[in-house]
Amino acid sequence: MAELIKMIGGMGVVIVLFLLFIVVPSAVKIVREYERGVIFRLGRLVGARGPGLFFIIPIVEQMIKVDLRVVTMDVAKQETMTRDNVPVTVDAVIYFQVVNPDFAVTKVENFVKATSLISQTTLRSIVGQVELDSLLAERDVVNQKLQTVIDEQTEPWGVKVNTVEVRDVVLPEGMRRAMARQAETERERRAKIINAEGEFQAAEKLADAARIISASPQALQLRFLQTLVEVASENNSTTIFPVPIDLFEPFLRRLSAPAPEQPAPPRAEG
Repeated sequence: MAELIKMIGGMGVVIVLFLLFIVVPSAVKIVREYERGVIFRLGRLVGARGPGLFFIIPIVEQMIKVDLRVVTMDVAKQETMTRDNVPVTVDAVIYFQVVNPDFAVTKVENFVKATSLISQTTLRSIVGQVELDSLLAERDVVNQKLQTVIDEQTEPWGVKVNTVEVRDVVLPEGMRRAMARQAETERERRAKIINAEGEFQAAEKLADAARIISASPQALQLRFLQTLVEVASENNSTTIFPVPIDLFEPFLRRLSAPAPEQPAPPRAEG
């Protein structure tokens, strides 16, 4: 009898050790602040738990951890055609996170892979709907459209797409040269327009100055004297003696006077 009791006691110790080292560790679960534990009881969804320390029923219940932090993922380069039939290679970066752990586990097999694939297909689709100029100049509009479309498709999986950014647009070499020539031609056109506008404004100012000087001849003489002073200051070895314009007025009046009419020659009598 004593041996039986001793044997039972030994079995009890084994059972206790089994519970301590095998069953208890599998029943105690610790979930971090940025994680949630999705619990299944005999294959049926119970719900998400955490963060913190809690217990599950070994063998009967199972737990799958889901990370709730924002995931940064590169979208692989995609070769596609824009709306105006220009071949381009584009890549992007996407920021998303799980907002519903239950759906992320039960609605899709691998939400990270699924989000990556849907991002690639959506990137090709959206780029094919816009022209090259819009893709290069209106990047924010394209990014917003990508974010909206991808978020609508991942919402049933419990995934929220926060941001999508088109990172790089690679053009063919011939298209880059054509765009460079176009930009150079555009700059030359603007330079010619600016030069023409400057000539036009200078002509207007000269016309205004001519009208002012014609109304006051003394202004022309003062301008003449100022020019002589500037020339003399630049060339120190040159001596200039200004001559009053009044000395030339008799000659100018004689030149501007109308020529006298010549008498007609006498007609010969027949």
